[in-house]
Amino acid sequence: MNWLTIKGNWNETAGKLKQQFANLTDDDLLLKDGKEDELVGRLQNKLGKTKKELRKIISKI
Repeated sequence: MNWLTIKGNWNETAGKLKQQFANLTDDDLLLKDGKEDELVGRLQNKLGKTKKELRKIISKI
């Protein structure tokens, strides 16, 4: 994932992820500087997806 691109549009991306996966909360999608791996870990746990699967999902959004 290209974090510079993702960070620039994160609010929009997070909103679309919440629409696609109703079980995600605002806390699950909280992106803090330097904590990208933590975000990916939360999404992996909540959605049961691998990093590769998450990259595909986010890149399609």
